[in-house]
Amino acid sequence: MRILIIEDEKPAANLLIKQIKQYFPEAEIFGNLDSISKSIAWFQQNQDPDLIFCDVQLADGISFEIFEKVKLSTPIIFTTAFDQYAIKAFQVNAIDYILKPIDTKDLARAVDKYQENQIRSTIELDVLKGLLNPSKTSFKSRFLVRYGEKIQSIPIADISYFSSEEKVTFLQTKEGKKYVLESTLEQTESHVNPANFFRINRKYLCSMEAIDGIFSYSNSRLKVTLKNCADPDILISREKVTDFKNWLDQ
Repeated sequence: MRILIIEDEKPAANLLIKQIKQYFPEAEIFGNLDSISKSIAWFQQNQDPDLIFCDVQLADGISFEIFEKVKLSTPIIFTTAFDQYAIKAFQVNAIDYILKPIDTKDLARAVDKYQENQIRSTIELDVLKGLLNPSKTSFKSRFLVRYGEKIQSIPIADISYFSSEEKVTFLQTKEGKKYVLESTLEQTESHVNPANFFRINRKYLCSMEAIDGIFSYSNSRLKVTLKNCADPDILISREKVTDFKNWLDQ
């Protein structure tokens, strides 16, 4: 993954890089670019990044000028000490707008949005490929797991949910058995039928049968309990609530 940082304050850039690495430890980070002119030159000479973190006010003007001169489809997370630019930000590919000093919860929300958009795009592309080439698209019917020295194949019908803990992906069966997977949660999601499994947040990808309870929570969010899961704080963001309800009601 390639991430570009556009920020004219070096301490703020260094702090942002440190925060970003908590979510994307293997990402290749470019920048820090501190001006409109340097940013435009960088885009003219380099491949588009996968994600951009961009301050609104730079040394030589407002950063929106960059994206008026350079046409990109790359998602942008704007950072600024001022809130009057929010509407303009969302007119130029912004997926979020974070006020400085950057709070870890705000950054986590922005990362969630980015990952949800990427997942949605991947699923939509897979669906489109399936419509165009139905014989070439299929979801996994089984997952291969290791248990000590033993290798086992778990049917998709026996899987309750997938989870991610400390950068490790786990498969949980309906019987309550837990296995380690070698793929990431994002990769796993692309291998299961979205009609049967839903990515409720960054940590969980669950089947309908795994859901034990659904409760209203603050800020229009939902709280979910899963069978054979001890995590008491499984929350669905306000942005995902409608999609989740539609998935349950299909």
